[in-house]
Amino acid sequence: MVQERSVSSRLGSTLVGRKDDVGQLDHLAREARRGRASSVVVTGPAGIGKSALLRAFLDGDSCRHATVLHGRCEESASGDSLGGVRALLAPTAQRTAPGSPARHALTPGAPADGPPHAPAVQRVFHDLYRLAAGELSRRPLVLALDDVHHCDELSLHWLDFLLRRADGLPLLVVLTQRAEAAVLARGAPVRRALADVTARRTTTLRLRSLTEADVAEVVRQFFPAPAAPAFVARARAVTGGNPRLLERLLCELRAEGVGSGVGGADRIAEAGPRVLAHWARELLDRWPPWVGEVARAVAVLGEQDADRIGPLTTVPVDVVEDALTVLREAGVLTPGRRLADDVVHAAVLAPLDAQALAELRTRAALLLSDAGRPAEDVAAHLLPLPSVSEPWMPGVLMEAAARAEARGAPEAAARYLYRVLEADPGSVEVRVRLARALAETDPSEAVALLRGALAPSVGIRTRARIAAQFGTTYLAAREGPAALSMLEDVLAALDTELGPDPLPADRDLRTLVESVLLIVGSHDRGTIAATRKRAAAMTAPEGDTRAQRQKLAAMAVLTALDGQAPEPAVTYALRAVCCPQPPPKSWSLINSAIVLGLADRTDDALHALDRLLSHGRENSAIWTYSAALSVRALLLHGLGALPEALADARAAVQVSGAERWGEMMVLPRVALAGVLVDRGEATHAEELLAGTGPAWREQYVWTHHRYLMAYGRARHALGDAEGALALFRECGRSLEEAEVRHAAYLPWWAEAACVLAELGRAEEAEEPAAHGTRLARRWGTPRVLGLAAMARGVATPGEEGVELLGEAVRELSASPARIDHARAELLLGQALLAAGELRAAREHLRASADLGQRCGALALGQKARGALLAAGGRMRKMTGSPLDLLTGMERKVAGLAAGGARNRSIAQSLHVTVRTVETHLTNAYRKLGVSERAQLAAVLRSPGVRGAQAPHQASRPRGQR
Repeated sequence: MVQERSVSSRLGSTLVGRKDDVGQLDHLAREARRGRASSVVVTGPAGIGKSALLRAFLDGDSCRHATVLHGRCEESASGDSLGGVRALLAPTAQRTAPGSPARHALTPGAPADGPPHAPAVQRVFHDLYRLAAGELSRRPLVLALDDVHHCDELSLHWLDFLLRRADGLPLLVVLTQRAEAAVLARGAPVRRALADVTARRTTTLRLRSLTEADVAEVVRQFFPAPAAPAFVARARAVTGGNPRLLERLLCELRAEGVGSGVGGADRIAEAGPRVLAHWARELLDRWPPWVGEVARAVAVLGEQDADRIGPLTTVPVDVVEDALTVLREAGVLTPGRRLADDVVHAAVLAPLDAQALAELRTRAALLLSDAGRPAEDVAAHLLPLPSVSEPWMPGVLMEAAARAEARGAPEAAARYLYRVLEADPGSVEVRVRLARALAETDPSEAVALLRGALAPSVGIRTRARIAAQFGTTYLAAREGPAALSMLEDVLAALDTELGPDPLPADRDLRTLVESVLLIVGSHDRGTIAATRKRAAAMTAPEGDTRAQRQKLAAMAVLTALDGQAPEPAVTYALRAVCCPQPPPKSWSLINSAIVLGLADRTDDALHALDRLLSHGRENSAIWTYSAALSVRALLLHGLGALPEALADARAAVQVSGAERWGEMMVLPRVALAGVLVDRGEATHAEELLAGTGPAWREQYVWTHHRYLMAYGRARHALGDAEGALALFRECGRSLEEAEVRHAAYLPWWAEAACVLAELGRAEEAEEPAAHGTRLARRWGTPRVLGLAAMARGVATPGEEGVELLGEAVRELSASPARIDHARAELLLGQALLAAGELRAAREHLRASADLGQRCGALALGQKARGALLAAGGRMRKMTGSPLDLLTGMERKVAGLAAGGARNRSIAQSLHVTVRTVETHLTNAYRKLGVSERAQLAAVLRSPGVRGAQAPHQASRPRGQR
């Protein structure tokens, strides 16, 4: 034991964050001066600042007029009888006569002998009491004993003896104790003695962690320059507000020459783990070995249930509870189920070698398996093992993979299946399941796995299923035409194997292979024509199974691209989407949505895509999700819903761009570029398209021609009419080579006719206009008929041309194509203006400008406004404000929300439901690219903001956030 009276603070001249605690001690000291004797135990985990608080209190005004006797108990002398009392009273006893009883009792080596109730011990207790009473007769007395958890039993019994006789005396006993140390002493005589002391008028003062403001004050004491908020926040996060850990961290940073700025905040990520690991090792070395054993079991098992942890250790269950309490009190365990930090986790497991750790993990897995825990809980302990060599392990991993797939977590399923494949590399089943899990996240790897599964020994039915999976995965992997020839070979082998009258299951398997063959063949420019002829010779299935619906959708899109009347293709598409369940790979919904969109069945198309997006989110189907977002963006763009199309396209670019296959998915960038052109951002659109490699677009029907159209429209908007015309003509030539003859699918002919008319080459415009008119009359929807009339109108001079443009306006106004309608109004207004019919021109130019602005097509709207002003009309300037992106109700709701109104009050003021308010707010957030009300208010307050900003975080499928 040592006597200690130093009161200097470890963290500078001012004790930080303990004002209230010191105030409580001061209050107890004042009460003691009034004769209300009491005791107080200051407790908390190691490093929380108990001793510093005690020194600050003893050095304060409350103790200035009292006798302060301060001592500390040392761990090494815990068996020294009356050692704690000696640390407190020895200086006072030295002032008594040399032969006084108290002085003799406190002489080292001459302790009282026997239990507390023994006569000799009681005589010593009375002698020491008289010594303390003598001090109390002169002045109030404060007895402060630090680290009382190391104190000897007799000293604690004497303190209890003193407090029982101290009523009416000005006495305050202050004890400090590590919270976890009290548990370590559980059942020991010292713990019982301490309980007796604290049973009488005792206050327990548990010290809390430092707040962020406290940490900022400590940082100011270490560093002269103002601290960056990020530095303070990270320092507190790493240390948990523990003063000793904080001091160590700051000392280490200062020794490295690191300041408290933003750079210092980055260095905390390196220094913090070292400090935490050292601290964890210190604690474990200080505690008995059984605490470390339990800590290692918790680190492996990830639980704090003593009944589960006990079998992993050699520690009795009741002692396990003590160890868990020690770890919680010390802050090593969080209130939840895990260790406080990854580095603490590593420090706890550091004493184990690789073999011991593997054995512990294996025992943990068996324990959880025997307890009936879910397979994924068990598999979590198998994944880190060097090998899954036990016979029961692959089965658990396979079950865990199935559960992960069912909950929409393909990455987790893949992790489990990779370990199984290590144990059984020749398993076809494992390869196929792993390829299915990787199809959306790593299609190239999935294709490689499927190739490996197609061994000659595999039966034809299994090969057929693998080939179908290979075909749809190949579309994401962009691996070349190998899938088509494989599917044709498998289809021929199936016919040979199954014969003319196969069983229903075999017929459905053949239908599945046929559907995938049609899907794959329809994507390649070199095979689409032959594939369409193949589809035309097929009998359409009823649509009773998923395979049949997938085949119907493929036949629908191939039939539609032939450009004949839409009814057969629409019938196939509607039958394909009739089932409420999303089909595998969701090609039924994608192809059907494309066909329904071409036929102006936009509500049906959007419903199919919404189902697909919901399926993608719930199952982490990232490739499908990105593709569906892109297709929906294209459809919404055609409808003139540019804000919604912009949000979808940007989200698709962001989601796909985060994946390793992102460069191979061109459609999101093409969709975004098309929207940007109409929003007046052609330069940005061109930059986006210029970064698209030709290797990933030229081969594929669905991307190559859309790329040419979007690029041509961007060049036209930038003033390069000849370059745009060349791109439009290349699009037409390529479509003709592929025998795609659909008027609405990429109407390059309408774009080319308009560009030629602008260049003053109306005669040349007649050819593409005539071509488009032939196609439009075959398909016959208002949109294509309106586009054909518009193309003929710009190619026809004089009154006849005006009449044709009027026809275009009427047809397009009856279609869902709002931007095309606005464009026709602009062309008609310009033609009327050239003919000198100013009043009629103003009417159509105003309609065009209004439509363009409502759609978000700022480039077209501003062009129409310019022509309107030239015709003598008046219209306020289009600012490109974010408000222009919102509907009237969205604008009202967003404005009220930005002003601080809550959803319920907004609903009441607008006489709508809260759900309606939530829907409008969600739409406003998506259009403006914000995620909370504070950001909403900032965007709406910003003058002249150019449209919606990119979202801070795109909505991603579940499991990818």
